[in-house]
Amino acid sequence: MNDCQKENIKMKALEVCELSKVYRGRKKSTPLEALKKINLDVQEGDFFGLLGPNGAGKTTLIGILSSLINLSSGSVKIFGLDISRRREMNQAKSCIGLVPQEFNFNIFESVQSIVLNQAGYYGISSRVAKQKLEKDLKMLGLWEKRKTLAGQLSGGMKRRLMTARAMIHSPRMLILDEPTAGVDIELRRSMWSFLEELNSQGTTIILTTHYLEEAERLCRSIAIIDQGKIIENASTKKLVNKLYIETFIFDLLKPLIIRNGKIKQLDLSPFTFRLKDSQTLEVDLNRRQKLNDIFDKLSGLGIEVSSMRNKSNRLEELFVKMTGK
Repeated sequence: MNDCQKENIKMKALEVCELSKVYRGRKKSTPLEALKKINLDVQEGDFFGLLGPNGAGKTTLIGILSSLINLSSGSVKIFGLDISRRREMNQAKSCIGLVPQEFNFNIFESVQSIVLNQAGYYGISSRVAKQKLEKDLKMLGLWEKRKTLAGQLSGGMKRRLMTARAMIHSPRMLILDEPTAGVDIELRRSMWSFLEELNSQGTTIILTTHYLEEAERLCRSIAIIDQGKIIENASTKKLVNKLYIETFIFDLLKPLIIRNGKIKQLDLSPFTFRLKDSQTLEVDLNRRQKLNDIFDKLSGLGIEVSSMRNKSNRLEELFVKMTGK
């Protein structure tokens, strides 16, 4: 058991204070300020989403948290450990499991070899590592592939292998940088289930993703970063509630056709709506309007609904609204 695992006191998993990162090039070039005095707290046990467009500063922040990039100013504490102090930085590293965007393992090694070698870096005994290996690989659907060379795995399985490697030392915090990029829907959902189970067991998870429905499904708290600044930081529920309008699509059981192939005219006031075709209806709701009232309106007109769905992801609408991307 490492130093970080011995600490059982409930605390903030992450404290970022006035953090800046400036990349300086040649003498005449303009310095690039990747992070601009950001402040961020993540509570222990949280499932935290970090969202932002490409170049916003997400990967730079993760690089600093994992000690791969040096900060320019400010401070970072991981479970109370100040990463600017060498001794505490080494302890903080043992608290973290990192799943980066890029594959960074030896493709000529087997799955189990890659994970067990990682365990050795943390001083985990062979017996304990093999037990943990079996448990994690089974949860991630990789157990049958444990003797397969990494280079022979599909893209989705390679991402799950990186997660298994990051989890072998049972870190208190798991950081995932675009973990489901390029993964098909079935594998993505199985990864979601694994992460939800892991978080329910107490592991703090920090997730960056471009799949905004993923953040809305998994994360309890979300920060949005743009051009090196945190522009929003709140619970997922509070962020989504900031959207004033939500659009629903209703698929109608029967087409609204009258004589000569014309579409029947509707009166759904006070709702704003659009008939996309004879069997597809879009309705806008503000926060004061109720979904049940739409059904009552349609029922009163003798219109039956076969299915209903959101037109677009609510979090995506919010993201576009805030960043202008």
